[in-house]
Amino acid sequence: MFKEFREFAMRGSVLDMAVGIIIGAAFGAIVSSLVADVLMPPIGLLLGKVDFANLVIRLSDTVTINYGRFINAVVSFLIVAFSLFMIIRSMNRLKKKAEAPAPPPATKDCPFCATAVPIKAVRCPHCTSELK
Repeated sequence: MFKEFREFAMRGSVLDMAVGIIIGAAFGAIVSSLVADVLMPPIGLLLGKVDFANLVIRLSDTVTINYGRFINAVVSFLIVAFSLFMIIRSMNRLKKKAEAPAPPPATKDCPFCATAVPIKAVRCPHCTSELK
């Protein structure tokens, strides 16, 4: 059982996924810091010295709706989504450049002797059959 698990864990796709998750978590932390510490303070200053992290609706002494944190989370999500869109867009463009269309075939097979003959040939040079 351990051997089977090790084979599963060492497959390329599992390792790639693990690396992606770790990088994604680190990227998420960076984006959260960017939103909370860099973007939202100037926006809050422009909107009258508002600290978005502290925007709440008090329902009681112990219950609050923290809509300011929700706004920060939405901005973080939009930044991550836009970043992923740009990465995938770039990858798709590179993939399209790498996948050049295949050139048209230069030969066809003779239906009588199965020899490769040029596309424009009207007779097979091997068996002299007439080609359509």
